[in-house]
Amino acid sequence: MSDDLQKTLDAFAGTPTGPKGTCPYPVNEPMIHHWCDATGDRNPAYLDAAAAKETGRDGVIAPPAMLQAWTMRGLRPATADEEAHAEALGDQKQPLDVLDEAGFTSVVATNCEQEYFRELVPGDQISHEVTTESISGEKKTGLGVGHFVTQLYTYKDAAGEVVATMRFRILKFRPPQ
Repeated sequence: MSDDLQKTLDAFAGTPTGPKGTCPYPVNEPMIHHWCDATGDRNPAYLDAAAAKETGRDGVIAPPAMLQAWTMRGLRPATADEEAHAEALGDQKQPLDVLDEAGFTSVVATNCEQEYFRELVPGDQISHEVTTESISGEKKTGLGVGHFVTQLYTYKDAAGEVVATMRFRILKFRPPQ
């Protein structure tokens, strides 16, 4: 690996990555119920307002594991907010593009760490911003030689309050020849 590549990668630390993620729908009970049905999670705090109130809450809450689901784009056009953020980034290269160009074209997710600051409730409108936290030096792994990329997702409600963070780490590696 060249020192120039590592300097380029190091320069991404602390920089915004990609467009802001927004959800066109607020946190809502039908989606919470679908999630619970799909995962088999029968926690009454997610499904029954009366049971949730018995635990001191105002009503049902969203399962914390749903955090990422609220801002996943799916197969829809970008929102005006997402387009404005992407336009602000302009032609700025993104770290994964630089790694692709350097031959690190394969990817595997390695781990995810989430921290929650408050429970999400129906009506919350969630968005996220992504920052490249770090990119490792070249590492030799069982999959091949590559770089670990850690991205920090910061989730906020409509008032701008940080409700959670997620560190998502991937390995970008050269596919075996």
